[in-house]
Amino acid sequence: MSSSPGSVDTRSLLQDSDLTKAQELVYELVVRQVMTTPVVSVQPDQTMHELGEKLRAAGIAGAPVVEQGELIGIVSMNDLINALERGSRDDPVRQWMTIDILTVREDDSVIEAVKAFASRPVGRIPVVSAQGSLVGIVTGGDITRGLVRALDLDHRSDEVSHYRASHIFQDISSHDTSLTLRYTVSPRDFSHSGEASAKVKRALQRLGGRPEAVRRVAVACYEAEMNLVIHTDAGGEVLVEVRPDRVSITTTDAGPGISDIESALEAGFSTAPDWIRDLGFGAGMGLENIRRCSDEFSLRSEVGSGTKLVAVVYLGQGNRLGRAPRS
Repeated sequence: MSSSPGSVDTRSLLQDSDLTKAQELVYELVVRQVMTTPVVSVQPDQTMHELGEKLRAAGIAGAPVVEQGELIGIVSMNDLINALERGSRDDPVRQWMTIDILTVREDDSVIEAVKAFASRPVGRIPVVSAQGSLVGIVTGGDITRGLVRALDLDHRSDEVSHYRASHIFQDISSHDTSLTLRYTVSPRDFSHSGEASAKVKRALQRLGGRPEAVRRVAVACYEAEMNLVIHTDAGGEVLVEVRPDRVSITTTDAGPGISDIESALEAGFSTAPDWIRDLGFGAGMGLENIRRCSDEFSLRSEVGSGTKLVAVVYLGQGNRLGRAPRS
């Protein structure tokens, strides 16, 4: 998908080797914070000519199609152009709309919208509530503007006042000192997805973590946590072990397991069911993002028994979480 003026380059957000503050923020912001509302929608029996008038008046390039309060499709400026070129200005919108609708939820992390954009060549994605009702729409431009606002607020915030416990490993004398964080993750619990990784990030910040290292750990942890939410039958566990020289993230579950690990590690490959992909999850970038953020990565799985994923991020000197040079 190519980028247009005012849009966010979703593929670069998913593929850059070094995490930026903007990439960190797409994991922290939720869609509700960047979406456009109220939504300009059209009815399926309106003509394509009427659609054109509405798009022109609102200054937009597409709109969701709603019938009796239910989202049934989406129609774009390209659909309008194709209809006009064929002399079909009086056709009803329902004849030209796309009914295979990709949506995201308002409480999803913005990264899920980014993945959704990367998975299909679409310009806008309807936003739905937990109950499935249409509450907004999000475009690449919306994400860009949301990131700019968040970056500005972050720049002006006083981060110096954050509690620091970076002396913890220096004050405790032992042959092997570590801090263990353990979280239980439930399957299909999208309303609480991302909570474990957010808590891990806050803990590392309080330990005095360097921002770049904290970002890598937080992203890897988020993606690993989402894999438990999306793909497991009974959920699983996230175990994060912080040591003076590294942070290890381990997730385990009891099934269903991965039948083809080699394919699962390919960017864009996904075994998520259609209904989850329609929600904007399961774009097949999770394992690739984890590997990209890790210095060590391993994945073991057995069909019917479960999966164990381990990701390790090396720490810098002076007990501050910095990136170790790669060999």
